[in-house]
Amino acid sequence: MKKKTVRDIDVRGKRILMRVDFNVPMKDGVVQDDTRIKAALPSIKYVLEQGAKSLVLMSHLGDPKKDTLKAKEKAAKEGKPFDEQKYLAAKHKMAPVAAQLAKLLGKEVKLAPACMGPETDAMVKAIPQGGILILENTRFHKEETSKDAAEREKMGKALAQYGDIFVNDAFGSAHRSHASTEAVAKFLPAVAGFLMEKELDYLHDKIVDSPARPFVAIIGGAKVSSKIAVLESLLTKVDRLIVGGGMAYTFLKAKGLSIGASLVEADMIDTARKILQKAYESHIYLYLPIDHIVTTEFSADAEAKHVARGNINPEQMGMDIGPMTIEKFKGALVGAKTVFWNGPVGVFEFPKFANGTMSIAKAIAELPDCVTVIGGGDSVAAVNKSGIASRISHISTGGGASLELVEGKVLPGVAALLDK
Repeated sequence: MKKKTVRDIDVRGKRILMRVDFNVPMKDGVVQDDTRIKAALPSIKYVLEQGAKSLVLMSHLGDPKKDTLKAKEKAAKEGKPFDEQKYLAAKHKMAPVAAQLAKLLGKEVKLAPACMGPETDAMVKAIPQGGILILENTRFHKEETSKDAAEREKMGKALAQYGDIFVNDAFGSAHRSHASTEAVAKFLPAVAGFLMEKELDYLHDKIVDSPARPFVAIIGGAKVSSKIAVLESLLTKVDRLIVGGGMAYTFLKAKGLSIGASLVEADMIDTARKILQKAYESHIYLYLPIDHIVTTEFSADAEAKHVARGNINPEQMGMDIGPMTIEKFKGALVGAKTVFWNGPVGVFEFPKFANGTMSIAKAIAELPDCVTVIGGGDSVAAVNKSGIASRISHISTGGGASLELVEGKVLPGVAALLDK
């Protein structure tokens, strides 16, 4: 996908407004994982090294409105007091992010009190040569996510005053038509950052457009409903398709097999049946589990048993793929030149049921001369947990965005960038 990048535009002496994805996990006001902050460092360092006059960064951090409402309801139900400002400071304010970025850069990073407004305007004007200012959480403003395009554009225009060039390096938010990802690009020359460029290179060019063959896709996770579009799209592209995780049980049910108390989406059984039929008609081998690790309760400490496919008792639920399935899935990967993986094949967050996912991760890492792409979400956590992240060609920072791109959708934040 040929979009202009920060390399294609002269940033010397210019004010750079950059959208980054600093939507990092937070606990008690402390950043728990700074992977996404580190991912933006190449673009940040580049514009500063190229002599940019100033750099203004903006990002969302969680969903303050939605999360606050949930936390307030939970506190009320438990009869506990709720301090909204304390909650927002612990979960949604950018101060800890700014501090972590400053630590990584070894350079001062100032924090604006809001995403826009008179005080922020003054701080932007006062940024010293080569200085960095990070704006407060973009989602503290309702215009950011408004369904009204005019409201989003109003905020986008206000943000555009803070720069001469807009750089979008937030692939994880590129599938959203938000003020800070898409609307702002209508008022400034807009180019991709290095992370955005890399995501498009791997996900669009090497997966969607021209994958090296054989091309094998592994799709896991809990629900078929959230992966229908990507499954249907991949069936037109892959040579082999592996389906695991909770969603596999809907497919097994569609084949008339006993799945006991395993996760199933009853309203998706017909859809699963159609996908199986399409794979058959397209001469694409679709792999499903042939044995399972089951329990009678969804718990990390539950007693685990191994059963063959079709032998799951009514009170049992599938929690992981069994050893025969692991070998079958590993066999499907042999000789692959491109692998796309999204979604774990078991309840990997429970150590007792992580073997399937860890085994597949290691098998992917050991493939010779193969482009391996992990499509965001829980798959990233699984790869990091397995310790093989450095042996994967590309680990996407955007779960939803990566899936939508592979589905063939146009991402608003990408479409808004200048073409080469």
